[in-house]
Amino acid sequence: MTATPTPPAISLRGVEKVFDAAGGDVVALQDIDLDIPKGSFISLLGPSGCGKSTLLRVIGDLIKPTTGEVQVSGHSAAEARKRREYGMVFQQPGLMEWRSVRRNVEVPLQVQGVGRSTRRRVSAQMLELVRLEAFGDHYPRQLSGGMQQRAAIARALSFEPQLLLMDEPLGALDEMNREYLQGELLRIWRSTGTTIVFVTHSVSEAVFLSSEVVVMSPRPGRIASRIPIDLPYPRTPETRMSQQFHDVEANVRSALHAVLDPATQVAA
Repeated sequence: MTATPTPPAISLRGVEKVFDAAGGDVVALQDIDLDIPKGSFISLLGPSGCGKSTLLRVIGDLIKPTTGEVQVSGHSAAEARKRREYGMVFQQPGLMEWRSVRRNVEVPLQVQGVGRSTRRRVSAQMLELVRLEAFGDHYPRQLSGGMQQRAAIARALSFEPQLLLMDEPLGALDEMNREYLQGELLRIWRSTGTTIVFVTHSVSEAVFLSSEVVVMSPRPGRIASRIPIDLPYPRTPETRMSQQFHDVEANVRSALHAVLDPATQVAA
């Protein structure tokens, strides 16, 4: 008996996004067909302006595609948003300065009308997950940038979403904090099983984190290539120094350079 294939966490078919602009229409995305498996960690990589963040926002129903279909967990993007199928984390943590870290984490639960005792229990679990259990009564201004971003991740995971959309969440951090948070993010991903779609400009970050890298072409953004990252988990600082890591990184860089090659663009 043939097993029924597992439906993808995200499915996009014929997605195009056109923005109105003073100088005429701007085609940001074109002919996007993409399936993202459940439980995967997918990084969107490409040159600035290629539509990575636009694609993430289309998936998250923050903006509507001009044409095409977006499904999240078998529902339309709009329905998935209403069902709270996903959380979102941006480059800036967006924490409320007047609320403690714990009460920031509780915000999505409070919006849903979850009772106080349950909110406290869940926020305690989430703060432990991101290793901020000793800082629940602190305020955002008392935390480092990396700690604030961990709090934002805890908030996004507080209602147990099936999907986490992340738009350059580590881009504002220094190199040491960024590498530390990459390791923490992998630990959280592996412990929760959440599907993650992650926008980054960093090739090494995409390789270290991802189960697959999706390379996008310059505007109008298209899917240029999909590169499985066959590095074993768990990934550690030693992973970054391995020859296998450097070989995979070189392969991804080659794919990225190919989309930037003028001859390639003319052919496309």
